[in-house]
Amino acid sequence: MKPTVAGRQHAVKALAEPPPRTPAGDAFTTLISQVIQLIRQFTVAGEALAKPAGQTLARWLVLETVDPAPATVAQIARTMHLARQSVQRLADVLVRDGYAVYEDNPAHRRAKLLRPTPQGRSALRAIQAAQVAWADRLGAELGEAELQQASAVLDRVLQTVRDPAFSPESR
Repeated sequence: MKPTVAGRQHAVKALAEPPPRTPAGDAFTTLISQVIQLIRQFTVAGEALAKPAGQTLARWLVLETVDPAPATVAQIARTMHLARQSVQRLADVLVRDGYAVYEDNPAHRRAKLLRPTPQGRSALRAIQAAQVAWADRLGAELGEAELQQASAVLDRVLQTVRDPAFSPESR
């Protein structure tokens, strides 16, 4: 049975305007918008920090993940919360360009370990030094106490958002 014109119009009207948010909901939505803008700015900054060392932000993060100890592509992907295939492509590029190597994994015959080469560690150290200087400048401008307060608030937001009771599906 086909819906009536009135029924279809009601559906269109219902979708036209969402219900109003509470002041707390508005504040949360503003925070989400600001966090998204920060992510964009951090991505731009990360690319700028990595570029002088001949790297990208993504390659930097993979190198940093395997710097303390070699890891498989699957382990790196889990650590970074990324798809294994995207990490595989980055790892292959790092190996191709001489910044990392695959080595045998005593725990698994087929899953090789990715390890930075001396060239990879050198690039990573250059990026890390640039990041330290950048973070120190920003930290001095914003102030340690204010940043710690913001960090505490964001930590509480993360804990709450991760709580299954607040999942969008649990409405």
